[in-house]
Amino acid sequence: MNLEIIKTEKNDVELKIDNLTIAEILRIYLNEQEIDLAVWRREHPFKPLIMKIQSSNVKKSVSDAVSTIKKDLDKIASIAKKK
Repeated sequence: MNLEIIKTEKNDVELKIDNLTIAEILRIYLNEQEIDLAVWRREHPFKPLIMKIQSSNVKKSVSDAVSTIKKDLDKIASIAKKK
């Protein structure tokens, strides 16, 4: 997976991501935090998508979302190992 920061400002970040699944999971978790905006768009199926995130503290919002995703994936992995 490739991720590139295209634009970064105090309350706004744009990322170029080549993995739709990762972008969608991140978007869902960010929107659960009630941030201002978390969307992605893809100009063409063969091009990477662009994700735009707006929040009063973008860095903390993304960090919190990634931490929550990791915790949830660890829970799923431990359940799968038990079965």
